[in-house]
Amino acid sequence: MPIPHGYRRSVELRTLRYFVAVAEELHFGRAATRLHMSQPPLSRAIQQLETDVGALLFARSPAGVTLTPVGAVLLDEARALLDHADRVRVRVGAAAGVATLTVGILGDGTDPGVARLAAAYGRHHPGIDIRIRDTDLTDPTCGLSAGLVDIALTRAPFDVTALTVRVLRSDPVGVVLRADDPLARREGLLLAELSDRRWFRFPRGTDPVWQSYWNGGRPREGPVVRTVQECLQAVLWNGTVGLAPLGPDLPAELVVVPLTDMPPSRVVAVWNEGDTNPMIRSFIEIATTAYRP
Repeated sequence: MPIPHGYRRSVELRTLRYFVAVAEELHFGRAATRLHMSQPPLSRAIQQLETDVGALLFARSPAGVTLTPVGAVLLDEARALLDHADRVRVRVGAAAGVATLTVGILGDGTDPGVARLAAAYGRHHPGIDIRIRDTDLTDPTCGLSAGLVDIALTRAPFDVTALTVRVLRSDPVGVVLRADDPLARREGLLLAELSDRRWFRFPRGTDPVWQSYWNGGRPREGPVVRTVQECLQAVLWNGTVGLAPLGPDLPAELVVVPLTDMPPSRVVAVWNEGDTNPMIRSFIEIATTAYRP
């Protein structure tokens, strides 16, 4: 379906970014949060865009919004235009000698979203040198807070002071157990059922928000770990329990049982607040697509 002929005014890239955020979130409140702005100016911008186009882009309801046929066409065009604009900025930055992006990745980096992101970013920006910094579980910002990376692919929650966060995906969380553990046969568990067990925990000085989440909201006793492998070995050798997102493959000797009262783990991209590096902006937009279910 073509865009109506009433679409005559030039549209700012910023407005198109607003539109894409609402189209991807299908909710004005969530889109406003993602854009780090309040909802009223976002709603006004979308209404003005609809006036410029001459047609409704969203069908609105109390539960959220859905794209109209015209909105679906504009979404494809807007993504292509924003992608081109980002490539232009990156090429200009590269010409100016800014052609390296350092990315921090939490854990072992085997998330399939990382692989899709790497392939997509390479296709869009073949001239950019991507440097990867793998970090252990003691630094959820992957070196961003210390100034060691430009952007981080990690998991929330943690202290986000002076940082900007884009949620890429949410994963349910379960408890890691040995396969011969009596609780391993259960289809679901509550955190309270693990209160008498030893948990793995992180070293003193680890971000308290991060540590509280992975300890189920309260202090625990058990071995100190720093890496994913140390967590798994603590379960194998000592029968320790701990939390992990559902999905990644585990050794046959281990299982993950879903926790029904645990909030999901959010995969996020994080960068320094106010950083206007066009390579980061492009990275975020490509990551949003790469991690989309």
